Amino acid sequence: MSERGERQTPGKGLINGLAVTLKMLVKPTITQQYPDVEPDLPPRSRGVIALLEENCTVCMLCARECPDWCIYIDSHKEEVVVPGAARARQRNVLDKFDIDFSLCMYCGICIEVCPFDALHWTPEFEYAETDVLDLLHDKNRLGDWMRTVPPPPAHDVLGEPSKEESAAARKVAGPGAATPAQTARPPVRREQAQ
Repeated sequence: MSERGERQTPGKGLINGLAVTLKMLVKPTITQQYPDVEPDLPPRSRGVIALLEENCTVCMLCARECPDWCIYIDSHKEEVVVPGAARARQRNVLDKFDIDFSLCMYCGICIEVCPFDALHWTPEFEYAETDVLDLLHDKNRLGDWMRTVPPPPAHDVLGEPSKEESAAARKVAGPGAATPAQTARPPVRREQAQ
């Protein structure tokens, strides 16, 4: 009996199920033949994480914020003599930067928290290994992925300029000059009440 108290014909559910199966049999397939045909990926798809070593200041934010603890960083301090300074300054030098992709869950937190844009997403996804120990990528291998990082999207010309562009425009214009953001907007007119 159905919910309404009506009797259903025996085998109606089986016939409905076979109808769905037959409909799917005649429908064209949309399977991508991946190894033979390159997949058509979105332009900024997430694959592997790449490292731009020159931008890394060894601040350790990425390693601290990683929920899987799959980033291993090691560094040493180096003295830098600045002419005219009272004493030598120190800077961190990156010795080891490894990401264990067998533990990584590709959440992107490390990329988001990096204040100097040293980590980037690449669309590369073909980095499978036969041994799980080979999924530990060092800084050289992570640096090789940088060649596949797509350029950032173009800045919206109608949007607000970035803080770097604003600072550069103020520096060039001098003190008290109008910035490009101020000159691009039309003046607001207020009608006087009569």
